[in-house]
This record gives sequence, C-alpha cells and structure tokens, in this order.
Amino acid sequence: MNFDGEDLSGTSLTERLKGDEPHVFRECDLTETDLWGASLAGARFESCVLEQTDFRKADLDGAVFTGGGGLRTRFTDADLLDAAFTDVDLSSAHFGGALMTDASFTGCRMIGASLTGSRGTGFRLSRSNLIMANLGGCTLRGQLLEGIRFDDADLSGCDFTEAVFSDCRLTGTKVLRAVFAKADLRGADLGEPDDAKVRALAGAVINQAQANAILGARGLTVV
Repeated sequence: MNFDGEDLSGTSLTERLKGDEPHVFRECDLTETDLWGASLAGARFESCVLEQTDFRKADLDGAVFTGGGGLRTRFTDADLLDAAFTDVDLSSAHFGGALMTDASFTGCRMIGASLTGSRGTGFRLSRSNLIMANLGGCTLRGQLLEGIRFDDADLSGCDFTEAVFSDCRLTGTKVLRAVFAKADLRGADLGEPDDAKVRALAGAVINQAQANAILGARGLTVV
C-alpha cells in the first residue's frame, strides 16, 4: 500500500497495513503515529515527519528511511535487521532492545540518540552526527567509522576491536570499559587525552602527533 503526502499524525495504522506487500510512505506526517508491532518489513519512508512516531516492536526488517525524521522517534524492541537510514534526523531517538544487525546510518543527525541496550552483531555508521548520543555497550567491531562526530557521547563498554576511525571526533567522549584493541585511531580527533581515555585506548593504533599530544599533556617532550 502507498501513502502519499497523507497527514497520519496521531493515528493508528494497524487496520490499514494488512497484506504482505511492502508499504511506501512518501512525504507523510507520522507525528505520534501508532505503528507499535506493525509489519513493515521492506517498507520505504521517504521524507516523512517522524516526530515521536511509535515503531516499538515493529518489524522493520530491510526497511529504508530516506530524508525527513524528527525528535524522539521510538524504535524500542523493533526488528531493524538490514534497515537503512540515509539523511534522516533521528535526534533523541530510542533504540533500546532493537535488533540492529547490519542496520546502516548514513548522513544522519543522531544528536542525543540512545542506542544502548540494542541487540545484534553490529551496525554501520557513516558521516553522521552522534553528539551526546548514548552507545553504551554497542558492538562496532571491525567497522569503518567515517565522518562520525562522537563529541560528548557515551561510548562506555563499546567494542571497537579492529575498527577504523576516519575523520572522526572523540572529544569529551566517555570511554570507560570500551575496547579499542587493534583499532586504528590515526584519523580521529581524540580531544583532551586525559588518563582515563589513555587507559581505555590501550591496544589501539595512533599516529605520532597523537602520541606527542598524550605525552605533552604529561609534561614529556618528544624529540
């Protein structure tokens, strides 16, 4: 079923989403729309308003979101396996308990988003803004993280084993118990290299300038 330019704000779409064909939403207003538990595998959301849209427990396996977005969208306990988000505003969105295996976020605004407690073997991030986001405990092993802003984000307990950071910012981030074994941080702005961050980065690969900054902050000069 196709929804084109419809105002669906504040409604429940359970009765209108029957059938197995992928649903398409184009430029719809889904503000506070109830899609709790909806079957939306393979659905497409193009330039839709997603202000406080309720996708809790929805099946969004392979769903595609392009443009649009809004504050506090709820994906709690949803199935986001292979879902793709491109240029979507997901600020303050909630992903706790969501199955995120192979989900991808490209060019997304995710300021203050909460991904802690999400499930799966890892998701992909590219060219996205995660300032003040909470990714506590997330798995990003072996991922290429390109153009990501993690300023003031909570990365506590994250697994970045063998991840590659390119043009990323890690200023003010919380990295308590995070794992950076064999991670390549040469393309990252590490911010203020305090003792807690240095301990957390054990096992990572850094460049000469980063090493000089760490040692310089401790009163040592590299010659």
